Amino acid sequence: MTPWQRARAMALGLRTRLLLAFALLGVTTTAVVASGSYFQARTVILQQAQDAAVASLTDQLSKVYPVLRLPPSQEELELLSQQLSDREGNTVVFYHDHRSEGVEAAEPFPAELRHEVANGRIAWQRVERYGQPQLIIGTQLRLDRPDGSSVASGVEVYSVRSLASEQQSIDRLATLAWVTGGLSLILAVLLALVAAQGVLRPVRELGRAARRLGEGDLSARLTVRGVDELADVTRTFNDTAATIERQVGELRRMESDARRFVADVSHELRTPLAAMTAVTDVLDEEADRLPGDAGRAARLVSQETQSLTQLVNDLIEVSRFDSGTARLALDDVDVAAAVTATLRLRGWTDRVRADLPSGVVARLDPRRLDVIVANLVGNAFRHGAEPVSVRLAAEPDWFTIEVTDQGPGLDPEVLPHVFDRFYKADTARTRSEGSGLGLAIAWENARLHRQAGQSGSLTASNDPRGGAVFTLRLPRVASETVHAGGVR
Repeated sequence: MTPWQRARAMALGLRTRLLLAFALLGVTTTAVVASGSYFQARTVILQQAQDAAVASLTDQLSKVYPVLRLPPSQEELELLSQQLSDREGNTVVFYHDHRSEGVEAAEPFPAELRHEVANGRIAWQRVERYGQPQLIIGTQLRLDRPDGSSVASGVEVYSVRSLASEQQSIDRLATLAWVTGGLSLILAVLLALVAAQGVLRPVRELGRAARRLGEGDLSARLTVRGVDELADVTRTFNDTAATIERQVGELRRMESDARRFVADVSHELRTPLAAMTAVTDVLDEEADRLPGDAGRAARLVSQETQSLTQLVNDLIEVSRFDSGTARLALDDVDVAAAVTATLRLRGWTDRVRADLPSGVVARLDPRRLDVIVANLVGNAFRHGAEPVSVRLAAEPDWFTIEVTDQGPGLDPEVLPHVFDRFYKADTARTRSEGSGLGLAIAWENARLHRQAGQSGSLTASNDPRGGAVFTLRLPRVASETVHAGGVR
């Protein structure tokens, strides 16, 4: 996993999502509650201020009511304005185009308000003037008739009152709402951390135990805490791990028994095979002098005895890999000379195109190099097509040997299994040359050579121009560590 992917996984982790969920819930709840409380309190404060101002103006008007005569003089307008003004607000009196001028008041007044008052109704409106909130209340005085009724006098009274103190109260409410929201957010984050710790601790423990189990520690178990869903998951994990441990133990026991059986049988067969080989040597010398069927039978017995001997030897070699007892017998080797000797010993010198530059010296096990090269070249002759090529290339610390042929190549379905033991591409083919273990043994021998913690390798591929390509890569200075082979 790259650093960017790790950072992205952490950013989208369960802890982050829990924190975000709690924070979002806290902010949303606080916003809804604080906003509702704020607007409700704001409405109540302004409504109370408005009702108090209307009541105050009505009370003051009752002291000067009724209007004695119309039209009033300018002095009467000024006097009425002074009588209705107090420390809480200023009052302006209008009569058609005339107005009081002795008291300063913000104007012009809103046209909608003037229209309502002109129609004989008490009206009020909140406005913002000079950066301050104000409440304007307007009404029209009534003129009494001799018959006891009253009519509109045309005298309009407008009281302008400041809402600064109410605005301060509203601002304090807003500040309190913000502070409450911040405290709620902090509380939500703290609760999220506590919840995340409680949830993530068993999840992290489960993850660590699962990694241990995946790495081969079958004894990994968890402590069950509580009776919630996480406890059920923990119990399920423990039960699953116990089942896997039992099954793997049984498989290992069966595998060990099978390996021991193969090793025992192989060793037991060596003694009678040695005797049979001695007999077949005699039969080989006499086969040409034996009559028809007897000669063919002697040659067949000799051939099958050799195949059986090779199979037993291969099984013994495989058992050494499986038991971890295979060791390297290291020696300084001229790689080109060793490969040439392998080809010459098996009579392949004239059939192989060899590109073997001299001067490539490596410290390795010459017997195992011989086994690898012989298996690769023999496999190319059996399953590929001539000409077969062997190329040697050297690096400062490693060298490679590449064996190619001109055959049809390896089927894509066969390629992943080419080094498996006893694998046959054609399942209908019950018998074939060799033991079916040659490439598997070559692969194990390559891995047996190590340098600086890195194993040698043997890989198979197809040449785009046709034919199979087997590439052996070995260190020039192999270590003498014991290597336990793996089943292919």
